[in-house]
Amino acid sequence: MAGALALAPQAGSDTTLTMRVWDEQVAKSYETSFAAFETANPGITVAVNVVPWADYFTKLRVDVAGETADDVFWVNAGNFADYAVNGNLVNVTDALGADAQANWQPSVISQYTLDGALWGVPQLADPGIGLYYNADLLAAAGIDAATVGDLHWDPAAGDDTLLPVLQKLTVDANGNTADSADFDASQIVQYGYNAANDLNAIYLNYLGSNGAALQDGDEFVFDTAAGEQAFQYVIDLMNKYHVAPSAADTNLNGDFSLDQFLQGKMALFQSGVYNLSNVNEGAGFEWGVATIPAGPAGAISVTNGVVAAGNAASAHPEETQKLLEWLGSTEGSAAIGADGSASPAVIGAQASYVASWQKQGVDVQAFIDVLDNGTVQAPRGAKWAEGSDAFKSTFAEMFLGRIPVGEALHTAQAAANEAIAE
Repeated sequence: MAGALALAPQAGSDTTLTMRVWDEQVAKSYETSFAAFETANPGITVAVNVVPWADYFTKLRVDVAGETADDVFWVNAGNFADYAVNGNLVNVTDALGADAQANWQPSVISQYTLDGALWGVPQLADPGIGLYYNADLLAAAGIDAATVGDLHWDPAAGDDTLLPVLQKLTVDANGNTADSADFDASQIVQYGYNAANDLNAIYLNYLGSNGAALQDGDEFVFDTAAGEQAFQYVIDLMNKYHVAPSAADTNLNGDFSLDQFLQGKMALFQSGVYNLSNVNEGAGFEWGVATIPAGPAGAISVTNGVVAAGNAASAHPEETQKLLEWLGSTEGSAAIGADGSASPAVIGAQASYVASWQKQGVDVQAFIDVLDNGTVQAPRGAKWAEGSDAFKSTFAEMFLGRIPVGEALHTAQAAANEAIAE
């Protein structure tokens, strides 16, 4: 269910706008931002609705169809095009003018441009994926934290430094590590890593690091020899070597690995800056961030952006446009960067993000530097939701080890491409 987070409407206000997001940390930043917006725009108040990620797009789809969605709502690259082509979103190029884009992250503008128009105001511009590490667990295993950013994986296993480290970091109830003949995989008390059916944090990056991809444009292209190698490697970490939790846990709970890491039960946790605040606030141990493991093609990460989309069916179009203009301004996004809740897509607010984390003693450079190696395409396409729905169940079974990887990829890709062709 949606939770209204602060910003309650003031008595006597002329117009109350609502904005829907899925991130509680950024929602708190919007409190500060919208207080200033309301001062500059008397008669307009803004309420923020936080809808959990797990339910976000299911509920949004229903509400947009029923014309009960918020005046402004976040969308991601995998979902925006469907709404844009159906006329559900404000055309930002027309509404705010092309000049407004000069202060926005170009990669996010490109990601959300369709048919020559931009369909949302850039809000978040994630850098790359990084490798969070528990320094205490590394030290206990005799592993130098300074070497974690140099790990590499090899599908041929001939030049693989990642697996041996993960085996040393995975421990059973009797203190045996996963490289020991006495290791009991049924009694694991500490995992080495968070290999999982996780598109953004895990398998997109493994595909890219092996010279493969999930998509080429809108078409799904993961059913290749390189794609099979990448998925097989990740799944073997879970089901063959047991250095990561079972998909029986992670398929059903997207936060399972994060919780394990925060509880000191996982040594390495691959994720993005969207979990920086969670780790900073929840980790009771010394931690840091290193570069993700490199594959045969290098350490290749996905990078993503999020936009605030205007609801074309809003009952308050003029006020909604003012809010979109505010969200696209440096002042409007400054709070997001200043408290470190996310990396702003408004360029003028980005320096405060790095500075915020530096003040807290956290070096975020690994998330940024990985992008110098190139990137793998993020999810996209007007029918991304239909395509991903078509392969979701097959992927779930594949990660559980119930369908061979090659067979699963062939079935999943055919279903996904058929879904987007309809």
